[in-house]
Amino acid sequence: MSWTVNPIGVVRSPISEAKDEKWGGVESDIELFSPFNWGLKGLEEFSHLLVVFWLHQADFHPERDLIRRPQGRADMPETGIFAQRAKHRPNPIGITAVSIVEVGENRVRVRGLDAIDGTPVLDLKPFVPAFDQVECARIPDWLDRLMKTYF
Repeated sequence: MSWTVNPIGVVRSPISEAKDEKWGGVESDIELFSPFNWGLKGLEEFSHLLVVFWLHQADFHPERDLIRRPQGRADMPETGIFAQRAKHRPNPIGITAVSIVEVGENRVRVRGLDAIDGTPVLDLKPFVPAFDQVECARIPDWLDRLMKTYF
């Protein structure tokens, strides 16, 4: 079974190589391909956006990536890939909630997108608390330590 997924745009970012920290202040532009730019109408009324993107430089190897330590750090536990948000995945799909800085004619300027320059964008969805927010979510202690410098 296979599917075809086509990008709707591309990330334009000052970051050209993957990194594991300090994404919170990064501002990027999501440039949409024509005719998808018409789909931005009304987005300026939202403060946040979910960006779905293709991790085009990811390279998944089951023997290396299926069970690993997050960010390769010795102080992190070995966990399966589905208990992580790592880029090297069976299907290299990234999803990040970002702040909308500005909506233009064919682009959206966002803050906090952890995608490098040239990353294909698959979809954009407005952040809707009724759908996207979970009260009392539980996460392991190691994830709090891991995320201290990520954003």
